[in-house]
Amino acid sequence: MYKAIKDRIIIKLDESVKSNLIIANSELYEKNSGVVLSIGNDVKCVNVGDHIIFHLFDEIALSEEGLAVVREKSVLARLE
Repeated sequence: MYKAIKDRIIIKLDESVKSNLIIANSELYEKNSGVVLSIGNDVKCVNVGDHIIFHLFDEIALSEEGLAVVREKSVLARLE
């Protein structure tokens, strides 16, 4: 299990919500939402268990399938 540090957030990516981008006449589907698994000590806007949407392409994939890490400033919204 990973433990986030500082302003980082570890996310389990949500397979059901994907953004649809059109780039040079081709569609690209990317995952930009998920459930927060771990937060660093400096994170203030989200908690473990929150479902969030983050800025596309700001994430770094982790070696474990379906996990990513983002900075708190990349969080766009928390789903209620």
